[in-house]
Amino acid sequence: MDLVQMQKSLQDYTKSLFLEGILDGQFLQLQQLQDESNPDFVSQVVTLFFQDSDRILNDLSLSLDQQVVDFKKVDPHVHQLKGSSSSIGAQRVKNACVVFRNFCEQQNVEACHRCLQQVKQEYYLVKNRLETLFKLEQQIVASGGMIPAVELGF
Repeated sequence: MDLVQMQKSLQDYTKSLFLEGILDGQFLQLQQLQDESNPDFVSQVVTLFFQDSDRILNDLSLSLDQQVVDFKKVDPHVHQLKGSSSSIGAQRVKNACVVFRNFCEQQNVEACHRCLQQVKQEYYLVKNRLETLFKLEQQIVASGGMIPAVELGF
């Protein structure tokens, strides 16, 4: 695949992430903070999000598997994951966390287990998709190209 085709593929792939609701405008704002002085800014921020999210999801699983669930421990984890997913534009993760928090307030253990599975599903989806996005960008840069701006004129 030549450079122009790779750039077009990246643009199309990025647009699909927005059309599917996986990402929102916050991700574009994050990209605007990246410049020549810090060309890996977005991937670094997202990598930190992945590391924190893996830890939080593990903590949530452990908390919800207790004989007596302490919702005072569960809710702050869900709130943190909601905030960090919102800050990188992971819209579907954020939305799943909103529902999760509602069930935490109701102290509904079964619904919280279902929500945790939904949050995990959305998290692994965005993680997979962003890893693919970053690989496409790396291929373009390795071929001597520039990462094209994405126009989201839906």
